[in-house]
Amino acid sequence: MLALGLMSGTSADGVSLALVRVDGGKLRVLAHETYPYSPELSQRILAAPRASAPELCRLNFELGAVFARCAKRFMRDNRVPKGAVGAVGSHGQTVIHLPEDRLPSTLQIGEPSFLAESVGAPVVSDFRPRDMAVGGEGAPLAPFFDEYVFGGGSLRALQNLGGIGNAAFVGKGIKTFGFDTGPGNCLMDLAVRRMSNGRKVFDRDGRIALCGRIDEALAGCLLKQGFFARRPPKTLDRAAFGEQYLRRHFPAGRMRHEDAVATLTYFTALSVSDAVRRFRPKNIPLSELIVSGGGALNPALMGHLRRLLAPVPVRSISEHGIHALAKEPAMMALLAVLAVEGKINHCPAATGAREPRILGKITPACVRVKTAKKRSMSR
Repeated sequence: MLALGLMSGTSADGVSLALVRVDGGKLRVLAHETYPYSPELSQRILAAPRASAPELCRLNFELGAVFARCAKRFMRDNRVPKGAVGAVGSHGQTVIHLPEDRLPSTLQIGEPSFLAESVGAPVVSDFRPRDMAVGGEGAPLAPFFDEYVFGGGSLRALQNLGGIGNAAFVGKGIKTFGFDTGPGNCLMDLAVRRMSNGRKVFDRDGRIALCGRIDEALAGCLLKQGFFARRPPKTLDRAAFGEQYLRRHFPAGRMRHEDAVATLTYFTALSVSDAVRRFRPKNIPLSELIVSGGGALNPALMGHLRRLLAPVPVRSISEHGIHALAKEPAMMALLAVLAVEGKINHCPAATGAREPRILGKITPACVRVKTAKKRSMSR
C-alpha cells in the first residue's frame, strides 16, 4: 500500500511528510519533505497549553487546514494523484500530555477531516488515547516502527531527537521496549530563540554550541533529577523541559549565551548516553545507536554522543536509507496502514499498556454519493 504520514513535533517548527510503500512486511520511504511554520503560527502552537477554548478550537481547524495544504503540495511535487494513496497517518500537534495525572490524559490537535478531503484517503489520527485507555502512558509510539524496520537482528538502540528524546531497543531475543529519555532539541531551541530574540529557532549545524564552553558540572547536576533514574515505561510532556526549566537552571546573565547552548547540547547527549547505559538489556552486546530527528543533523550533539557512548558506533538513520527527518512521518504512515487493515500497530511494552491494541481513529475518505431522483407518489 502507498501511504502518507505527517508529523508535527514538540519543537513546533513545521510539519514533516513522508510517502512510503508498505509491502510484505517491508517499508520503503519514497519521498519526504518538511514545510516550516510561520513564526507567528509556531508561537501560537507553543502557547497552546495556555490558550482559551475558542483559541484552541480555531487552532485545531487552522492546523488541519495547514496539514491539508502541505499534503496537497507534497503530492503535487511528487506527482502522486489524488486517490492513489491508501492511507494517511497524522499524529497531530501535541498540546499537552499528562500521563501521570489521577486520570491520565493527552491532547493532539489538527482536524483530520481536511486531510481526508485533500488526499482522498482514510486518515488515521489521535493515536495516543487508546493506549492510555488500557493503562499505557500514550507514548512513545516509535518502538513499534523500530521493531518493524530494524527488529530481528543484533541488539540496536534507536534514539529519536525531536523536541523530546525517546529511545527503543530492538533485536533478536529481546522484547522490544522504549521510553522517553529527556530533552531532545527543546532546550537547545529555546536557548537559541532567547539569545537571538526569536530571529533563530535552532542551532543550525551546531555552530553556536561549538563556539561555547561546556559547564560539565552543571550538566551532571541536572542529570540527578528523579526522571532520569526512573525505570521505563516513562514519557514526558514538552513542558517538563520548557521555558520554566530554562529560566530556573539557565537564568539570563548566568553565563554567555553560547556557553548555555553548548552546555544544553552536552546535557542532552549526556541524558541519552545515561539512558542507553542504564536501561539497555544486560549481557547482550549493543551493535549500534541509530539517531533520527533534527538532533541527528547537529554535529555538536552527534559528536558528544559518539564520545560518551564509545566504543558503541553512533550513526544517523540516514546511513540506513531513511532521512533523519523522515522517520517520524514514515512511522505515522505505517501505523495508519495497519490501522486501516485492522492490524495491531502498538508496542505495549514501550508504553506500559496492559495489552496490544489498534491505535488511531479513522476519518473515512471522501465519497461522492449519487442521489436518486425522487419519484412522485400517487395514490
